[in-house]
Amino acid sequence: MRAVTVVGAGLAGWHAVRELRDQGFDGTITVIGAEPQRPYDRPPLSKRFLRGEIDEAELALADEAELAEVDAHWRTGRRAVRLDRHTRTVELDDGTLIASDGVVIATGALARTLPGLTDVAGVHTLRTLADARALRTALTEGTPRTVVIGAGFVGAEVAATCHALGLPVTVVEALDVPLARVLGPTVGAICGELHRDHGVTMHCGFGVAGLRTEPNRGDGAGGDTDRTGSTRVTAVLGRDGRELAADVVVIGIGSRPAVDWLAGSGVDIADGVGCDAGGATALPGVVALGDVARYADPAGGSRRHEHWTAAVEQAPVAVRTLLTGRSRGESGTDPVPNRVPYFWSDQYSTRIQLAGHPDADDDLAVVEGSFADRDFVSVYRRQGRLTGVVAMNRGRCFTRLRRELRAEVERAVESSPAAST
Repeated sequence: MRAVTVVGAGLAGWHAVRELRDQGFDGTITVIGAEPQRPYDRPPLSKRFLRGEIDEAELALADEAELAEVDAHWRTGRRAVRLDRHTRTVELDDGTLIASDGVVIATGALARTLPGLTDVAGVHTLRTLADARALRTALTEGTPRTVVIGAGFVGAEVAATCHALGLPVTVVEALDVPLARVLGPTVGAICGELHRDHGVTMHCGFGVAGLRTEPNRGDGAGGDTDRTGSTRVTAVLGRDGRELAADVVVIGIGSRPAVDWLAGSGVDIADGVGCDAGGATALPGVVALGDVARYADPAGGSRRHEHWTAAVEQAPVAVRTLLTGRSRGESGTDPVPNRVPYFWSDQYSTRIQLAGHPDADDDLAVVEGSFADRDFVSVYRRQGRLTGVVAMNRGRCFTRLRRELRAEVERAVESSPAAST
């Protein structure tokens, strides 16, 4: 293998590039990135960057020396639009064709939005640095009334940031309990109370019917001076008739994998790029990792892992699969990523951490601290088996229980019939 194309210049793509060099690949690496920037860290976008505490340079995942060391060719500001399954040629949006011996798919995910709102001034999503710049501008011009649609982790972090900036903010959530599908109803309700404790208005069970708009004056209100001639938002309308005044609306309703460019390539793109447990796709010489990838679980099924740590864990495995041409099923010895997914979210002065795959109806028990104080570590169990750990603060105990969870999951996987096939 003499040339590898990495499609995606975010966290997953950057770690794939580093792994290629660390694992001895000395051929040509070409990195394609849809955004103009070199790799940068996304988690601070909704927090420290939005609050103006760090600048763009501090988001960089690599300094100039590290970039020089990997000796890659960067094609940023260009989108991949097609993959030829037979030649592993990637076509860019300017017509450029890049052929290589191996392809790493790391195109990440795109923010979901609501139909018909993309051209309304004052309406924002938050996925990219460009999104964060626009939103930061909007939030720092005057005292905009802000409505966050969606109380998931990104929406919750934006709400906390608005509170820190002294802005009036309202959160609307379609579910009766925020984050109930991820954390269960008990911890989800505690997360909701966290907002209310800080004076943030929250409406759960709120279905969004649409927006009230007016002609955009192009005066910069809402950070949208480039949208003169469009309409701008003035309120969020509920299906029950409620109307919430808004100068800025942030849509935080999740993401979808960036797979459009792979249509017709032969890659399985149903809810992300389908891979085995080693990152191998259906095409020889093509692997995937990061938010775009849907990894097979050795215990059965498959899922995407949209977490920072998942991309980092997947990189060495996927690159090894690419360079050796062996899937994990053939080698049988490579480490398996994603067995115990982990992520964190910082909201107000509270750090929320979750590890594992708990279901909303799993049994929940406090190990340390208390729900009432919003300072605890709890475990989820299903039929007596540990499935997850969640904490508000209490990092030391959480880390210990996370290790125990990993050990228990690995023992269960190793003893399962699926693991021996």
